[in-house]
Amino acid sequence: MTPPPLNPELGTPVFPGSAAKEHGVPEANGNPESDACGEILRILRQGERFLICSHSRPDGDAVGSMLALAMLLEQMGKQAHLVTADGIPVLYRRMPGAENIRTAIRVDGRYDAAILLECDSVERTKLRGLEELFLINIDHHVSGRRYANLNWIDRGAASVGELVHRLVQAAGAAVTPEMAACLYTTVLTDTGCFTYGAVNERTFALARGLALAGADPIAVARDVFYSVPASKISLLSAALANLRREDSLAWLWVTLEDMRGAHAAEEDCEGIVNVALSIEGVEAAAFLRELPENGIRVSLRSKGRVNVAAIAEKLGGGGHENASGCTLEGSLAHAFEVILAQLRPATART
Repeated sequence: MTPPPLNPELGTPVFPGSAAKEHGVPEANGNPESDACGEILRILRQGERFLICSHSRPDGDAVGSMLALAMLLEQMGKQAHLVTADGIPVLYRRMPGAENIRTAIRVDGRYDAAILLECDSVERTKLRGLEELFLINIDHHVSGRRYANLNWIDRGAASVGELVHRLVQAAGAAVTPEMAACLYTTVLTDTGCFTYGAVNERTFALARGLALAGADPIAVARDVFYSVPASKISLLSAALANLRREDSLAWLWVTLEDMRGAHAAEEDCEGIVNVALSIEGVEAAAFLRELPENGIRVSLRSKGRVNVAAIAEKLGGGGHENASGCTLEGSLAHAFEVILAQLRPATART
């Protein structure tokens, strides 16, 4: 393949916006996986300065993948700037290198590429200034879309961290204990402790390999599941007071008043929906949260018989078949009507 034009200052490829396609860079999605991974690696080797971003409200997969990818670039002698629109949740601030992630609403500067991890669109980052950059999209969600100049979407991967690990292997880089800890966090959190998502024998082989490389599974689990702030427990109490169930469907919610009463942050909402899903006989669950800017954030979970990703996509969201979400306009009462209208027939078929 003809290499892209070079930046005379850095000796690196420069692709302003969608003009990359005019310079021989193919859409990697749809090609064999090795082509997608190899094309991304080629860009990383030729470039010098990269921006790493993920979706707003970063979770364990987002944070761990960003940090591991930055460690790979550091081994390659490259510069990596890590930016998210929202702050890193307390649960993930102990991860190696987490202090290097900057929170901003706009990115500026010259980069050879911006790498967006598990985002189905540029808008999902909530960052401004990405439009004119050469975009690399690495995703594993069933709702993943080919919006970037270079796309690697593997819906069979258990986490986007799994794809970063493949990139590390392809580069011949070392999986250090710090990188292993970050990647293990991506697997543990995005599979719900190996209970949903694209979990298969490769997932456990990866977890084993990361443990052998220096990740401490007990320490990671302790940091993620046994270090929650008291505000989250208070918010959970409010949510459980609102718990409702109809046969194999359960839902719960919190209002802005509940959030204020618990002194809760947005990150304290993570995982509450799983409490409803854990009820015996429940096949799908929803957690609704009233937003300050007028709207309702909906988290959907399933034990496998209901495809909640399909429901979320209908409503403008997306995610995994067993773990998805969306944001609805209007009141909490309206959101109940919309969500239950989708979930009731879906659970009735289980």
